[in-house]
Amino acid sequence: MATIDRQTPTLALAHALAAAGRGLPVFPLSATKLPALRSPHRGEQPSTHCRGECGLPGHGVHDATTDPAAVRALFAAAPRATGYGIACGRTPHRLIGIDLDVDPAYGSDAAGALRQLALQHLFTIPPTVTVLTPSGGRHLWLTGPADATVPNSAGRLAPGIDIRGSGGYLVGPGSVTAHGRYRLAPGTAHLTPAPCPRALLRLLTQPRRPAPAIRGVGASRTPDRRGEGLIQFVLAAHEGQRNTRLFWAACRAYEHGFGDTLADALTAAAVRTGLPEHEARAAIASAARLTSRRGEETNGAA
Repeated sequence: MATIDRQTPTLALAHALAAAGRGLPVFPLSATKLPALRSPHRGEQPSTHCRGECGLPGHGVHDATTDPAAVRALFAAAPRATGYGIACGRTPHRLIGIDLDVDPAYGSDAAGALRQLALQHLFTIPPTVTVLTPSGGRHLWLTGPADATVPNSAGRLAPGIDIRGSGGYLVGPGSVTAHGRYRLAPGTAHLTPAPCPRALLRLLTQPRRPAPAIRGVGASRTPDRRGEGLIQFVLAAHEGQRNTRLFWAACRAYEHGFGDTLADALTAAAVRTGLPEHEARAAIASAARLTSRRGEETNGAA
């Protein structure tokens, strides 16, 4: 585990400025990997969701910039920042992050799953920037074309493989978190992000298959205004409320039969408030399990 001391914020700024100098939009992160600046809209009614149009800092990935003066200003406003995020999907690189997790639940072989996909779909991951994570995983940096929007996802491509695309961000190398330091893999520091193979890009951008009907409820109903209300409820969350609000909204969605349909939108809303995508997916999965058990208990009651 890396040591967080008085020099850590200074080093984080230095690494962020170096990344910005390479055309990578950056913003400060806390030791929890969340944006270091709190939203200026805490407590406001979410009639609209500001993405930085107000001109104030505190909008997470929407604060990301390559301007050195703006980067310094963001870090000055976040003196306890221990790292930096790199916005994906933004010009000029249009970065796509392939996050290979290490987790016993996945058999600790997300890299093997990616190799299997490469064999199945006939593509090769070219040599590219690779960042080693404190957990033993790795982030592969690829670039996307201007005419493709890659969505964020968790486990959609294969178990243990998360994708960081438009609206998402990667923890930059040199960042220090509560779990350790992110660092460039040996032999990749001199590389630039390689273009995403076309076959892999097709996998990343293809539409999701329709969600199956929920047991005991019948075909999933379109969420319409009810779903929009739940999404706005999640977007209104501030620090300390994100998980609770997301879990409550997901429970309501599953209880009314459109949980699977709304899962991606709820995840995206939670990520926009600063919740890591894997935490958002886990909260939604917990809500699905809880409501499923409730349904079984209700159906079995006399």
